[in-house]
Amino acid sequence: MAVDAELLEILACPLCKQEVKLVPLTPARATAVRDKFREKFRGEEPVVEQGLQCVKCGRVYPIVSDIPVMLVEEAFEEA
Repeated sequence: MAVDAELLEILACPLCKQEVKLVPLTPARATAVRDKFREKFRGEEPVVEQGLQCVKCGRVYPIVSDIPVMLVEEAFEEA
């Protein structure tokens, strides 16, 4: 299951208020995000493969088990 297309249309970067686009995460970044969120998923392995990248500032907001984490403090810049 992926992020709903209707949800993608209304999501925006919380910092810039610009649109975001779906992007794949590098394997290293996906592993780092998965490790960070693992304890919050009580026995379930979080799925991390994609993120939402702001078209203006370039910040990437991870998608963890089909839930976009749209918090500025959780964003990163993908190289």
